[in-house]
Amino acid sequence: MTEKSFQVPIMSEIYAQGHKPEYLYWVGCAGAYDFRYKKVARAFAKILNYAQIDFAVLGHEESCTGDPARRAGNEMLFQMQALQNIQLFKQYEVKKILTTCPHCYNTLKNEYPDLGSTCEVIHYTEFLNNLMQKGIIPTIKANNNTTTYHDPCYLGRANKIYDAPRNILKNMGYSINEMKRNKSFALCCGAGGAQFFKESEPGTKEICTLRAEQALETNTKNIVTACPFCITMLTDGLKNLNKEEEVQVKDIAEIVAENLSL
Repeated sequence: MTEKSFQVPIMSEIYAQGHKPEYLYWVGCAGAYDFRYKKVARAFAKILNYAQIDFAVLGHEESCTGDPARRAGNEMLFQMQALQNIQLFKQYEVKKILTTCPHCYNTLKNEYPDLGSTCEVIHYTEFLNNLMQKGIIPTIKANNNTTTYHDPCYLGRANKIYDAPRNILKNMGYSINEMKRNKSFALCCGAGGAQFFKESEPGTKEICTLRAEQALETNTKNIVTACPFCITMLTDGLKNLNKEEEVQVKDIAEIVAENLSL
């Protein structure tokens, strides 16, 4: 797929034309501003194009979910941001939301209903896994690649989504070398609970470095995850170990897009 054929519809434009897309793709702050994670948002949008999914993004109308504000203790700011977003969902008659960030997913799915949101919220790993089960996205029998998968806390422990990302990797022909601490016992990357936005707590070793060491114990050449914060932290952990040239950190969406040659 060429960049010219890659379409990202804007909600305000197509709604004004009388069309209500089936899905709102909530890009999130990382997908909008972080140079590394923009590649993941782009990969997911390419997959949506490939699968001919009826979607749109809010573009400049999208704000933060308020997750970092609530985790940092600013409840008023969280509720102001949430109510503003919920009003936007109602304005565009949004019924289903797709998101790549587990932090956005957790907040939109589990916390917005208390403030009046009625939208169904779907994490992209479950969405892609479902598309593969329906045969809309083809699977690959084997590519002789191995990887390890890091469970993001807000996807795993908070929402019990463990199988979908692993099924996707297996369907893309990867064999998974699990870390000793995985699924509900997985170690945090060190960025959750708004920790990403502050200095690390005093200690002898960064959590991201410890988690990178656990990933390296699997003898893999790439670490796959499904969270913008985890990508940044694990990459930093590899840098601390001088392994960033030998081992790559990738997102599930990038794996799928690569295998579809998008």
